[in-house]
Amino acid sequence: MTSAYTAADSATTAYATAHSASSAHTAADCVITADGAYAARLARSGDSWFPERWTLDGPEPYAVPLPGNQPEEPGTQVQPMADGRVLIRRPTDGRHAFSLLYPTGPGTGELPLGAVECPDEDTRLHLLPPAPCGSRAYALAVGRWTTTLWLVAGGSFGPEHIAEIPGRCSGGVWLDRTGRMLALDREAGGRTKAIVVDLERGGEVSPLLQISADSDDRLLLADPDSGLLLIGSDAPSPGEARLGWGVLGSTLPVRFPESLHLPGHTLTPFAIQPGQVLLPEGCAVALRIDGHFGDPYGTYGTYGTWVGVWRPADRQLHQLAAPEGWLAGSGLWTPGGVLRLPYATQAEPCGVAPLPAPLPAPPPAPLSAPITDPPPSASAPPPLTLRPIPLQQAPLGSLVTK
Repeated sequence: MTSAYTAADSATTAYATAHSASSAHTAADCVITADGAYAARLARSGDSWFPERWTLDGPEPYAVPLPGNQPEEPGTQVQPMADGRVLIRRPTDGRHAFSLLYPTGPGTGELPLGAVECPDEDTRLHLLPPAPCGSRAYALAVGRWTTTLWLVAGGSFGPEHIAEIPGRCSGGVWLDRTGRMLALDREAGGRTKAIVVDLERGGEVSPLLQISADSDDRLLLADPDSGLLLIGSDAPSPGEARLGWGVLGSTLPVRFPESLHLPGHTLTPFAIQPGQVLLPEGCAVALRIDGHFGDPYGTYGTYGTWVGVWRPADRQLHQLAAPEGWLAGSGLWTPGGVLRLPYATQAEPCGVAPLPAPLPAPPPAPLSAPITDPPPSASAPPPLTLRPIPLQQAPLGSLVTK
């Protein structure tokens, strides 16, 4: 999770969001390393596109253009590495070529890494989110019946085949700080369920999330420090994907708060506050909100994109204006609760806007007398029972948060 640029200029392939029919991710306009030191994006100059690297860990952010010998084609992906180089994927005639780009004085150096062949025209290949270590990069080649996981940077020689996974996989969420446990959303048998791929055990696959047998359950975001999980599922409302949250290793059911249910709007979580060890309910979550301004039903008014901030303990979604030129869907929390949003305008082609998280809501005042719920009506429908996350079936070891 980078020249003048607007959200509409995004050159990356857009995935469906958690509220769409496929409930996968929306590609951000720039990609940021797990440690927040670098970002990369495709920048625009007239009608041409070129890679650009942003340095974010200095006193002021700055951008370095990395143009090649010719403009980049649509469908090109870039990803920053922890050493400041930028991985680029260029699709051409059934193959995907990978290279590492780096600045060399006035020019751009390029280290070819090899290519992955995808002769089947139905196969789609895309980069996964940056690995926590920052020295490796992975890609998914999604075919008709199976998905192939590739190590495309950081291996001993060229792209390396890691695993063949039955079913069509999407998403991609890292569950630990070492880059061993990768969660994917696998479509098989007409349903989509989150699974775990253990990269240190030859790509061994285990189930991760199943709320009900007939629901589509996707993992959208995870924080290894607190164990907080953001989940997309149609279990509470069949046919309608809802945002919910759970805790890695917990036996409590997944919860789907009404504060994250905005009919007619698309909510896409993109960052969780790190460093909140064993405090999942206090973690601030940043969401991209797409919809019509000022309309609770999302059908009238001006369509736009803005920022949401939410904590499980608050049960309230704070809706905030995004900075002008925000590279929508990208950003990073500091452990202290400041959301850093990259943006680019003509006046400031490389900027980061700090957005402090709203303060947590104070605890409710104690009641003088307990309030008891009235007995349920005989005609009321039975409450929906949600299955907990069956994480005990996955080999997560020390990742489980008690």
